[in-house]
Amino acid sequence: LKTSTRAQDYLQARGLTGETCARFGIGYAPAAWSTLEGRLGGNEDRNRLLLQAGLVIERERGGGSYDRFRDRVMFPIRDARGRVIAFGGRIIDQGEPKYLNSPETPLFHKGRELYGLYETRQALRQIGRLMVVEGYMDVVRLSQAGIVYAVATLGTATTPEHLNRLFRLTNEVVFCFDGDRAGRAAAW
Repeated sequence: LKTSTRAQDYLQARGLTGETCARFGIGYAPAAWSTLEGRLGGNEDRNRLLLQAGLVIERERGGGSYDRFRDRVMFPIRDARGRVIAFGGRIIDQGEPKYLNSPETPLFHKGRELYGLYETRQALRQIGRLMVVEGYMDVVRLSQAGIVYAVATLGTATTPEHLNRLFRLTNEVVFCFDGDRAGRAAAW
């Protein structure tokens, strides 16, 4: 309970409301090493599916696996139909990596997906413009502020596949990256 309160405090400190967190399905991965296998595993087939989905990592020695995401605020990544196909997790305190994405899987390809696209399509009948921003929190906070047409690439450069998806939905794409070195590099 303390850790989930920590996550709630973190999200509130970042200015997010409970309604916004619910709309985006934002949650929390506990600090434990084997929560997922304990709750969703239980037999060889289910454990293998967790591994294939990238939710657990195989131990190098001793067999078994451990949770990929621990003590992180979790952002579900949805496909165009709204199905969760991957996750992004942000560490609450200090640590590296700050953001951690699911690995590439048969369902999830970073160079194809855009975070927030499903939510944008739910909010707008006609998409007159899409704004590409750097990260999950940018998309969520902009949506909460009424700018519901923001999407983010998933820790990758904008790919031709991203551009094809964007321009199939709208004629106007605006890129809005941070003014730091990484943001300028992404814009370039």
